[in-house]
Amino acid sequence: MEEEILFERLARERNITVEEMQAIISARIEAGMNDPDPEKRAQWERIPCAGKIPAPEEWLRYAVERIEVEGRSDLLRWYPNF
Repeated sequence: MEEEILFERLARERNITVEEMQAIISARIEAGMNDPDPEKRAQWERIPCAGKIPAPEEWLRYAVERIEVEGRSDLLRWYPNF
């Protein structure tokens, strides 16, 4: 899966495991979902997810889709796996 490849790359660049990288992303997602600013929280809540909080893979899928919808696919060239 594309997500796994990206997470592997991010982990390798930081010299950590994929699980640690996913934990970092999960913590950031959770922080966003609990942000005291209702506008910021609403942005995070728009991410489609199976549970209460988006998984790192769900966040990544949503982010890539938003980039493409906004016509900014050029930003994805930094991640050749997309």
